[in-house]
Amino acid sequence: MLTEKINPGRLGFDFDGVIADTAEAFLRIACEKYNHCDVLLENITRFDVEMCLPIDIDIISTIFRDILYDSVGNGLQPMPGATEVLGELSELAPLTLITARAYPEPVEYWLDCEFPASVTKRITVIAMGDHDDKERYIKDHQLDFFIDDRLKTCTQLNDAGIQPIVFNQPWNQGRHNFPSVQCWQDIRSLCL
Repeated sequence: MLTEKINPGRLGFDFDGVIADTAEAFLRIACEKYNHCDVLLENITRFDVEMCLPIDIDIISTIFRDILYDSVGNGLQPMPGATEVLGELSELAPLTLITARAYPEPVEYWLDCEFPASVTKRITVIAMGDHDDKERYIKDHQLDFFIDDRLKTCTQLNDAGIQPIVFNQPWNQGRHNFPSVQCWQDIRSLCL
């Protein structure tokens, strides 16, 4: 694990699966709209959920599209503790959120609905539209550490000399040796 405290201004954050509880929203919508109520979080053993869930690919695509373009309307919630810890960290330094989403506006609107203005004004949102190009944006913003739930991204960052921190989810368990966090209280401990 990491031994020195991290300056929050040098730490970047992924959005879906780290700040936002996208898996909960996906499972809830799959149940409420498509009657796939037997699927549990533990069943999501791959980042590419179509490879591990017994749900039609068109339904999976529709659910994710709906969440991506209308996070607020689809009830996307923050991960437990994210609101409080990001608020605390934003008091110490401006924060950088880098998402593979194509457009920043749904994320910015969601942040505005979930966080006080004093916090959101200290968060820069970068929507890059590609899971495999985060290292460029991380380096452009002079970040040394990045928290992500996608193991392939963490491996790419490690290879590029950026310290990845895995946000533990069922789809990345037992498949890496990177530093990891279980929850937002662990992230708080890394910085405070």
